[in-house]
Amino acid sequence: MLVGLLYYRPLHDYLDARSQRSVRVAAVEKLQQEQDALRRRLRRASSLAVLVAEARLLGYIRPGEHLFIVKDIPQWQRRQHRSGHAASRGHGR
Repeated sequence: MLVGLLYYRPLHDYLDARSQRSVRVAAVEKLQQEQDALRRRLRRASSLAVLVAEARLLGYIRPGEHLFIVKDIPQWQRRQHRSGHAASRGHGR
C-alpha cells in the first residue's frame, strides 16, 4: 500500500505533463500552419500583378489613364434586364 502511494504522485505528474504536452504540440502545429499561410499570402502580395490590382482597388491609376466613375450600375442592369425581356417577348410572336 505504501509503495502504491509513493508511485501515485510521480505517475499523476507524468500523465498530467503528457496531456499538457499534447495540447501544446497541437497549438504549435496550428501556429505553424498559420505562419505558412501568412508566408504564402505575403509572397502573393509581393507580386507586381497583385500590387497593381490592390492599387486599382484603392483608386490609383497609371499616368496617362483617365478615371471614370460609374454610378448606379445595379439600376442600369435592372433597366437592361427589363428591356431585354420586353424585346425577347416581342420577337416570339
